[in-house]
Amino acid sequence: MEIPPGFEESMAKNQIHKSSPEAGYKQGQADHTLFVKKSHAGKLAILIVYVDDIILSGNDMGELQNLKKYLSEEFEVKDLGNLKYFLGMEVARSRKGIVVSQRKYILDLLKETGMLGCKPIDTPMDSQKKLGIEKESTPVDRGRYQRLVGRLIYLSHTRPDIGFAVSAVSQFMHSPTEEHMEAVYRILRYLKMTPGKGLFFRKTENRDTEVYSDADWAGNIIDRRSTSGYCSFVWGNLVTWRSKKQSVVARSSAEAEYRALAQGICEGIWIKRVLSELGQTSSSPILMMCDNQAAISIAKNPVHHDRTKHVEIDRHFITEKVTSETVKLNYVPTKHQTADILTKALPRANFEDLTCKLGLYDIYSPA
Repeated sequence: MEIPPGFEESMAKNQIHKSSPEAGYKQGQADHTLFVKKSHAGKLAILIVYVDDIILSGNDMGELQNLKKYLSEEFEVKDLGNLKYFLGMEVARSRKGIVVSQRKYILDLLKETGMLGCKPIDTPMDSQKKLGIEKESTPVDRGRYQRLVGRLIYLSHTRPDIGFAVSAVSQFMHSPTEEHMEAVYRILRYLKMTPGKGLFFRKTENRDTEVYSDADWAGNIIDRRSTSGYCSFVWGNLVTWRSKKQSVVARSSAEAEYRALAQGICEGIWIKRVLSELGQTSSSPILMMCDNQAAISIAKNPVHHDRTKHVEIDRHFITEKVTSETVKLNYVPTKHQTADILTKALPRANFEDLTCKLGLYDIYSPA
């Protein structure tokens, strides 16, 4: 094989000179869409890529201008100025912070489904009813159901308040019925009441990484599997969350909470890796908030427990992270468990209280 012209070094004919194709930017290992360049002065330039859409951020304004120039020379690029709209997400700024919402996306969805004039409702899911499979229920158009749920899944990227409801209806994609479609329409009715609600990111003095984890034991009436939920706060602001049915049946509430705790710890570790790649290293542990004393006791006590013999991997994983002080377990009362909103349908009062704790605000509502 011959070395292409221009790649040989004059002093070493058998060596290849390779220049970085990323203009000095280092790709993140925790998030491969993230590229970071650090200057000798400690300043950062951050590049986030999604297909052919790019966000530039950081405090190295000189480097950001150079990057814009470099990209415009290599590709056909359109500079849209300060970030206002990205992949269906709207960004609004004020002196107090930044709000990310999907108001236009919601209104377009309501218009497409003929729900723009529907009667609004206070919660996305009925707290007195659980979805199941009714033998006598009438099937509905599977393609339409899947498209609607798919749109709601994307919307949940900025709306953790519908996270559990969307997770619940997405479990019936293969054979939806009228009961399931009614649950989807209820989510749309809730969105009609709160189209402008979005995540509020404020500047704080808090430098902790907190993860709330919770589980609804045997909450699924079909197979009695539990639902895990966690939400992660970085410096006091919500950044990630998840609501997902567990893959196996838990024999006790402690086991269900324990599995959810392990998932939350994994998320916290990933967040710390991202922060480290952004130059924000911290020796302080991840603060895990759990409302189950039994799960915390098992994690802190390395003694073999009969109730957790079959969850040995999670048990050893959590114990290892607690022992190494990567994680600090804290008990939080159930009424203050923010992740509760991601594991079950809640009454209006509880639901509204937790949406505020998640940092969801409607900038379009009257003051």
